[in-house]
Formats: sequence, C-alpha cells, structure tokens
Amino acid sequence: MRGIFSIFYNKKFLSGYYFAEKRIGWYWAYKGIHNRLFDYGTRKVPWPIHPRTVVSGANNITFDQSSLNVFQTPGCYWQAYGAEIYIGKNCYVAPNVGIITTNHDVVDPSNHTKGKPVTISDNCWIGMNAVVLPGVFLGPHVTVAAGAVVTKSFPQGFVVVAGVPAKIIKVIKLDKSKEETDPSSDHDNNITPTTGEDKL
Repeated sequence: MRGIFSIFYNKKFLSGYYFAEKRIGWYWAYKGIHNRLFDYGTRKVPWPIHPRTVVSGANNITFDQSSLNVFQTPGCYWQAYGAEIYIGKNCYVAPNVGIITTNHDVVDPSNHTKGKPVTISDNCWIGMNAVVLPGVFLGPHVTVAAGAVVTKSFPQGFVVVAGVPAKIIKVIKLDKSKEETDPSSDHDNNITPTTGEDKL
C-alpha cells in the first residue's frame, strides 16, 4: 500500500503509529487523494490532510508523526508563512481551529506582519473554534478551551486556558505514575519529528 500512496505523498509520512498500529492513516491517505488531484494548493502538502482543512506553508511545519491526526480534522486553517509551526507528540485539534504565524497589518491590511513561530508541545489539546496567534508557545499538556483566542505563551504547560484573550482557568495536576505505566502512550516512543521540507 505504501508504494501506491507514495505516488501522492512523501512516503516518509506514510509510517508511524497511525499506519503501523491503528492503520487509520491509510484511510486518511485514501480520502485525501481526490483533493490532491484537483486542488493545486493541497498538492503542495506532502502528507495526508482532511479535504476541508487548509495548510499553507507546509515547508515550515514540523510535527511528530504521532500527531498526524491534527491534520485530519475538518475546517482547520494552518498558516505557516514567514515562521515555523512545530507540533509535538500526541496532540489533538478539534474542528475549525486556526493556527497562524503571521497576520494582516492593522495600518495596511494589504501587508502582513513579520512571521513569528508557533510551538505546540507534547500532549496539547486545542478545542473547537480556538485560534492560536503568531509567536505563541504552548508548553506540554496545555488544553485550549473551545472558542479561545490565544495571544500569549504558556510555556510552563499543565494548564487549561480559556477566553478572549485566553487566560489560565485551571492548573493540571498530572499523575506521573499513571503516565509512566500507561500502555496507550507507547506509540510516542522512538518517533522523530518530521517536516514538510521533504517534498514529493
């Protein structure tokens, strides 16, 4: 199967947890073929994405393959112009989320501001209709509530943020003994980040 789908995608993105264990990755790859054939913009993205998700600046996006699922959610907008987006292990993104590295200039909207990188660390969860703005760094285990607009960083991690602009509403107390023995986290091991720089 990898040989067939490598016609449409970079084969290095056709491996890892969602292909070797859960195997739903093959369905994602199949579902995305139609758009790759008829949508020039989608064709530039070397990994499977949902037909109703937009990825701009794929060359500037780096992600762990255990987080390939974040690109399978409908209605999301990933914009990585002028700076990088990094996504760690075991992340989740709900529908209609926007993550951007640059924005329109408020004085002259025909121009864009200078790009600033966005980092989403391991085990983050971003709720429906949330927006993560340029320059934001989310530490591990940050949950972004639905509808939140994240304008600043939360590098310490282990928090729930909500509101406009997003503020901490809860501190997460992680049971480390459970995390260390939880077999569901096994797929996070020995996975190296991948990037869109390797084109088809």
